[in-house]
Amino acid sequence: MSRSLTRGVFRCFKWLERLGDRITGAAGPVFVALAIVLLSLGAVCFFEVIQPSLPLPWLTTPLCVLVALNLFGHYYYVCTVPPGFVNDPPHKHEPGTGMVWAKRRRGAGARPLTGVRWSEEEGAHVTRAAVSKCKRCGEMRPEVSLLSCRDVRVLMVDCERSHHCRICNRCVLKYDHHCPVRINQCVGIHNERHFVLFLWYLVIATACYVGFGWRFVLIGLGWFDEPWPYFAPPMAFLLTYILSVVLCMAVTAMAGWHLFMIASGETSVESQDHELYRRVARDRGETFVNCYDLGYRKNLQLFFNVGPDGYPYYTLLLPLRIVPYTDGWSWARKQGYETHRGVRPGEELTDDDEE
Repeated sequence: MSRSLTRGVFRCFKWLERLGDRITGAAGPVFVALAIVLLSLGAVCFFEVIQPSLPLPWLTTPLCVLVALNLFGHYYYVCTVPPGFVNDPPHKHEPGTGMVWAKRRRGAGARPLTGVRWSEEEGAHVTRAAVSKCKRCGEMRPEVSLLSCRDVRVLMVDCERSHHCRICNRCVLKYDHHCPVRINQCVGIHNERHFVLFLWYLVIATACYVGFGWRFVLIGLGWFDEPWPYFAPPMAFLLTYILSVVLCMAVTAMAGWHLFMIASGETSVESQDHELYRRVARDRGETFVNCYDLGYRKNLQLFFNVGPDGYPYYTLLLPLRIVPYTDGWSWARKQGYETHRGVRPGEELTDDDEE
């Protein structure tokens, strides 16, 4: 009796959770439109009220414009670039040739970009991947294939790093999370870089707004015997200032956590899974080792695809598009590791387990 009651309560909560997902998913475009309005209002207030008062305008003005371009550029990309679905055609995410696409590092065109998009000419031996069908959407997902290269060992295993999004009802490569409030889509392999850079440029923008705008808050509140000579209403400036304070604190924590997970070779979903794996391994007297963790520096280089074998580091300072280091069907690992250490066959969490 108690077991059936518990199962009924659990199903009720899962139904409420899915209802909440549908509601927030349907309201996603409204949230995105609201975010665009607030970002635009903040930019207008900053450049009209705060920026003219900054010292060294020859230096601060270009820097402020650069931050604004990155803020709006990466937000546009993270909302419009598909996250990468397992049934996307291979040519869909090939790099473009327009001005918004970064240029490869000189000399990198003749060798793989830290293991990205292998070809026979680049010294990689590729075997065709077997596939398995997702139990929820019926899409075919990567199963087992082995690739070898001169300096990086790459392996694919059953549904590796792909997850089913219950809101989109599709399987996403390197699924991190679904974000209905900010971007109205999933964060996956092809837009995760833009998501993280948007968060950090939002932190920089709000910190500058808060740090340089406090005096104008006092003027807007009437603490000084000074008129308000700006086109932006003082109430709009005060509201955006309060919002900037809240966002600066909240987004700093979020961006810092994401950067830590990137440096650890994890996504949001994997971070939760690995905590369970660590407990299970510890209870057996073993140590869990994440096979994707190549060290902080290499993990960051692979995520942003920058460094000696990737794109130039200046791509982090400009709102440019680049391809990820992998197409999502192969992954760089620690030397000598084909799977995580401390996880036995059958213990890996699946989408069903994470429900």
